[in-house]
Amino acid sequence: MRPANIVTAVADVLAGITIAGYFSHSDFNISYFLPVILLIGSTKGLYGGGVVFNDVFDADLDKIERPERPIPLGVVSVGEASTLGIILLAIGIGCASFVNSTSVLLAIGIAVSSLIYDKWGKHQNLLGPVNMGLCRGLNLLLGISIIPETIGQYWLLAIIPIIYIASITMVSRGEVHGGKPKTLYFAAFLYSIVICAILYKAYTQGNLIITLPILIFFTILIFTPLQNAIKEPSGKNIGKAVKAGVLALIIINAGWAAAFGSIYSAIIILILLPLSLWLARMFAVT
Repeated sequence: MRPANIVTAVADVLAGITIAGYFSHSDFNISYFLPVILLIGSTKGLYGGGVVFNDVFDADLDKIERPERPIPLGVVSVGEASTLGIILLAIGIGCASFVNSTSVLLAIGIAVSSLIYDKWGKHQNLLGPVNMGLCRGLNLLLGISIIPETIGQYWLLAIIPIIYIASITMVSRGEVHGGKPKTLYFAAFLYSIVICAILYKAYTQGNLIITLPILIFFTILIFTPLQNAIKEPSGKNIGKAVKAGVLALIIINAGWAAAFGSIYSAIIILILLPLSLWLARMFAVT
C-alpha cells in the first residue's frame, strides 16, 4: 500500500483545500472539519487501492525484477491483494460521495486513471508518465472540490502535478536496470518548470517571501539525488532520486499553501514530511 506515499497524497488534498480557500472560513466545528476528514479518507483509499493493483498487475514481472515484494514472496496472494484493492478504491469513492457530486466524480476519475496506468499506461513511453501525472493532478482537484465552484477557477493548477509526476515516472523507468542521463536532464528541466510555476503564483498572490524558503528546501531535496543519478545513472542512484521526488511532493504542496497565503496550512503539510520519511524507512516507496 506504500504508506509513505499515501501521506503525500494527503498533502495533495490539504493543498487543494487550502487553494479553494476553505481554511479561511472561521466557522470551526465538527461539521466544518467533516468534509476535510472525508476527503483525506478518500485520497487514502484511492492511492492505497491504486498501488495495490499496481502490484497485482505486476505480479509475474515482480517475480523476476522485484522478488522482495509481498506477492512474489507468497506473503499475499493475487486474489487477496485484488480484494484489498477493490475495498480501498470503494472506500475512496464512498468517502468522496459524502462530500459533494464533484468530489465523487473526481474520485471515480482517479480510480479509473490509476487502474488504466497499472494495467496499460505504465507500458507506454509517452502516455504512461502523463497518465500517472493525471492521477496526482486529479488528486489536487479532489481537495479543491471541497468548494465545487472553485474548480472552474483553479483547474489549470492540476497541470503542475501532472508535469512533476510525469517527470518522476520517466526517471523511475531506469530504477531496475539503470537510466540515461538525457532522460534525467529532461526531468531536471521539468522540475524547474514546476518551481517557476509555483514561484509565479506566489508572486501574483503577493506571497513570494513566505513561499521562497519552502521552494529552496524543495530544490535542495530533489536536485541533490538527481545530480548524483546524472553523474552515475545506476539503478540504485535512480531509485534514490525517485524516492526523493515522491517524498518531496509534500514540500510542493506546502509551497502551494504558502503561495496562496496560508502559512499555517503550509506548516501543517510540512509536518507530514517526518511522518512520511519515517514510514519510508519501513515500507517501499517505489
